[in-house]
Amino acid sequence: MTTIINVQEPVLRTLSGGCLWLLIINGMIGAGIFGLPAEAARLAGAFSPWVFVICGLLQLPIMLCYAQLASYFTGTGGPVLYVGTAYGPICGFQAGWCLYVARLLAFAANVNLLVDSFAYLAGGTIGAGWRAVLLFGVCSSLSVVNAVGVRGAMRCLSALTVLKFAPLIALVLFGLLKLRPNLHLPTPTDLHDLGAAVLLVIYAYTGFESGTVVAGEARDPQRDVPRALLAGLSVCVGLYALIQAVSVAAVDSLATSTRPLVDAAAALMGPWAALLLAAAAVVSIAANLLGNMFSTARITYRLALEGQLPRWFASVHSTYRTPLWSIGFFGAACFLLAATSGFVWLAGLSVLTRLALWLACIAALPRLKTQFAGADRAVRLAGGNLVPVLAAAVCVALLLQVKLLAYASVAGLLAVGSLLYLAGRGSTLKQSTRVGE
Repeated sequence: MTTIINVQEPVLRTLSGGCLWLLIINGMIGAGIFGLPAEAARLAGAFSPWVFVICGLLQLPIMLCYAQLASYFTGTGGPVLYVGTAYGPICGFQAGWCLYVARLLAFAANVNLLVDSFAYLAGGTIGAGWRAVLLFGVCSSLSVVNAVGVRGAMRCLSALTVLKFAPLIALVLFGLLKLRPNLHLPTPTDLHDLGAAVLLVIYAYTGFESGTVVAGEARDPQRDVPRALLAGLSVCVGLYALIQAVSVAAVDSLATSTRPLVDAAAALMGPWAALLLAAAAVVSIAANLLGNMFSTARITYRLALEGQLPRWFASVHSTYRTPLWSIGFFGAACFLLAATSGFVWLAGLSVLTRLALWLACIAALPRLKTQFAGADRAVRLAGGNLVPVLAAAVCVALLLQVKLLAYASVAGLLAVGSLLYLAGRGSTLKQSTRVGE
């Protein structure tokens, strides 16, 4: 019988199931829900709340695949371990590089959104100089919070999560009490627009990989990571659908709104609530960024442990037991990207690289399922290979909507990853040769 792969690492196992859930839920609920309701309403009208439910169901097989994969490993890395164990180290490196690039691009994109939200709250625009200062301040502050310890980062993330969810839940409760949202199942008016709405809204369910990457710091990753993944998806589906239903009922012109949730809050509770929702958007993005940096910095740490990146990426602080240099490198790279690129392009590339990663992990599942068939506590999905087939079909359908230029850009980024892998392996071989001498 094959046993679960256990990995001894210098980091501390302090993350509970609740902490994993915080990382996953903040990875999924970021800035998207504050802007998506308007476009969803334009494309699907009164049916738009159910689009969020449909997208949650489409995301379910992908999450189930990840839940099964997560139950086979206890080390840091997530997709790095899944794909690397199934298809070899170079494939594992590319999976890790894919996820790193996707999260790096998403972080840089959302930092730009965060600064724009600051400008809105301040009631004006920000010049290029002050914008660079704010971008640097956000990236460096989050780096420090992550570097000084896991517990401090989790406390900060918990506080931000409460501040983020409270206004959203208040919006839903006020809406349900004061309005009669259409929770029935109306017939979609245009199937083409419905398809476009599904492709748009499903992006709100990305970002869940955070909880799988940090398994090496979880107390019981085999049990807690799969549970946290499914709990995160359940919360997102319910909250997204109710927010959309209330927004459609509260704002007649929702389809043309540039700030849909802010307008819904103003209609339900007055101007003070609109300001509160705008502040919630800032907090939501900040929580997303904190969770993103926490998990993504562990990818270069994992790759360095495997000898695929320079060893200093795996350096752990003697007091805080965090991968200090991986965190610092990620923060610096995010600042450079955010200061030189726009939100739309960064977000589009992030989505494409993530879809490629999902397909790689889904393709690894049949091999790993055979290898760990008799392993204790491994998740076993009903239906044989039906779930992976459905998950792959969802990914392929989304990939067909991507423009050719984005494919070329991502191919370039993957080529850079291959060069880094070869450089890292060459350095490792030289070091081994010197030791042998």
